[in-house]
Amino acid sequence: MTNNFSLLSLFTTGDIMTLVISLLLVAASVMSWAIIIEKFRLWRAQRRVQIRLDERLDPELAIDRALRPFDRNLWFLSMVSYVAPFVGLFGTIWGVMDSFASIGVNQSVSIGVIAPGLATALGTTALGLIAAVPAAVAYQYFTRRADDLYDALNDIAREKRLKK
Repeated sequence: MTNNFSLLSLFTTGDIMTLVISLLLVAASVMSWAIIIEKFRLWRAQRRVQIRLDERLDPELAIDRALRPFDRNLWFLSMVSYVAPFVGLFGTIWGVMDSFASIGVNQSVSIGVIAPGLATALGTTALGLIAAVPAAVAYQYFTRRADDLYDALNDIAREKRLKK
């Protein structure tokens, strides 16, 4: 007995809906990782070069402008962390419905009839979690770091106001 399992064929041999769901989740995951890598680079650069507030601007505006790059695209990580599990769940439901349809067409409840649909269903669930979990962790991590930076810059601005 040979095992012909292929992760790629799991998502490409199904119907068009499974393929669309899988591609959507993979694209969301790739985009999330691109944002995560960009944020790590940004924070590493910030560690080497200290942020300075523009003295000519209102302190609140200067802080907002200084934080803008650190907050950029965090909304996408948040969205992926919330939406991807539901998209994966939709793929799961679609796969289970496909399995039930196969039972009806073949008039059989054998494992060979229902296994392909269930494998696809579980695969889309896994893709949803693969996209959501890193995005959720990264969103919380980078949001916390941006909040800490905001607090530090706000303290600096407050100290400058007190000195004047």
